[in-house]
Amino acid sequence: MAASENGADEGPQIHRGLNGVYFDRSAASFIDGREGVLTYRGYSIHDLASQSTFEEVGYLLLHGELPNASELAGFQAELGAARELPGGVIDVIRATSHAHPMDVLRTAVSASAAFDPEVEDNSREATLRKGVRLTAAVPAMVAAHHRIRNGQDPVEADPSMGHAASFLYQLKGTAGSADAVSLMDKDAILHAEHGSNASAFTARVVAGTDANLHAAVTSAVAALSGPAHGGAAENVMKMAQEIEEPERAADYVKALRKDRQPVMGFGHRVYRTEDPRARHMREGVERLSAEMGEPKWYQILEATVDAMKPYSRLGVNVNVDFYAGVVYYLLGIPEDLFVPIFAMGRVPGWAAQVLEQFEHNILIRPLTVYNGPDAREYVPLAAR
Repeated sequence: MAASENGADEGPQIHRGLNGVYFDRSAASFIDGREGVLTYRGYSIHDLASQSTFEEVGYLLLHGELPNASELAGFQAELGAARELPGGVIDVIRATSHAHPMDVLRTAVSASAAFDPEVEDNSREATLRKGVRLTAAVPAMVAAHHRIRNGQDPVEADPSMGHAASFLYQLKGTAGSADAVSLMDKDAILHAEHGSNASAFTARVVAGTDANLHAAVTSAVAALSGPAHGGAAENVMKMAQEIEEPERAADYVKALRKDRQPVMGFGHRVYRTEDPRARHMREGVERLSAEMGEPKWYQILEATVDAMKPYSRLGVNVNVDFYAGVVYYLLGIPEDLFVPIFAMGRVPGWAAQVLEQFEHNILIRPLTVYNGPDAREYVPLAAR
C-alpha cells in the first residue's frame, strides 16, 4: 500500500535519508549530537586531539585499544613500509592526472587492489593488514598526483617519517615545519572516524555484499567526493576569499540567509551544537594565521561565527571543516586537495567499519515504497 501524500498512516513509515534509523551496532565511535560529544572507542576526541598522534589513533580504531610503545613502533614501521606505491598505480595516476584529485584518488585506490596480494582475503587478519596498507598509500596517492599534474616526479617515501610529516614531504619535496606537521596530524585525528556517515555507510553496504576492503574504500571515496558530504572545507575557503575583510562578514551572512542559501561550514547532520572537533582546528588557524602574517583569515572566520550566532538556537553551528580549509590554505595546499586530505584521515575509520561489517556480515537491503502507476496492460510497439 502506498504512503499517502498528506502523511496519513496508510502504509510503511518512510525515513528519507534513513534519518533516525539504527541499522547496526558499532564500537568504533560514539556521537551525542545534542551535547556535542565525540569519542573513539571510548576516548574523548579532546584527549586524542590534544595528547595523541594519528598513528596511535589509527591503531586504536583498527585494533580497539591504544598501543603501548612496542605496538606503536611496529604499527609505524608497517605504515612506513607501505608508502611506496606500485608502478602500476603511478601509471594510473599519470593517465588520469588531468582529473579532479578525488576522481584520481578513487581510481588509484581501485587500481591498487590489483597489486595487493591479499585483496580477496576478507579474514580479519588480512583486512587489518590491508587497512594499514591503504592508510599509508592514500596520502602517497594524493601527493603523487599533485606532483605529477604539476610536471614533477613523485617523491620517494621516507619510511622513518611520521604519517603527517611524510605526506607534507611527499607533497612538497621538503620537510614541513613542526607546526605544519602538528596541524596536519591533528586534522587527521579529527577526521579519522565519525559513525555511519555517508561514506562509512557506503563502505558497509559494499562490504555487506562480501566485496573486499579495496572495493569498500573505493566506494567510500566516491561518496566523500560529493559536496554534501566532503566539500565543506573547500567551500569555506572560497567563502572567506569572497568576504575578503572581517567587516564584510555580517552583510555577507545576511545576504546568504535572506536568499535561503547555506553558510559554508555551518550545520551538521548530527550535531545540534558546535562540532566538538572544531575547537581544535580553530586554535590552529589562530596560531598559524598570526605566525604567517595573515591574521585576517582567522578574523574573517570569527566575524562569520559572530554573524551566525542568531542561528545557533536552530542547531546551525560551526563544524570542523569551517576551520580546516583555512589551515590547508595557510599551509599552501591547493583547494582541490582539501577533500582528499579529509579522505587521508578517514581510512582507518572506514577500515574499522568494514571490519565490524565483516564480523557478522549481512546484506544491507532497505526497501522503498512503490508510488508508480497501478498495474496496466502492455501495449505492443505497433499500437502505441
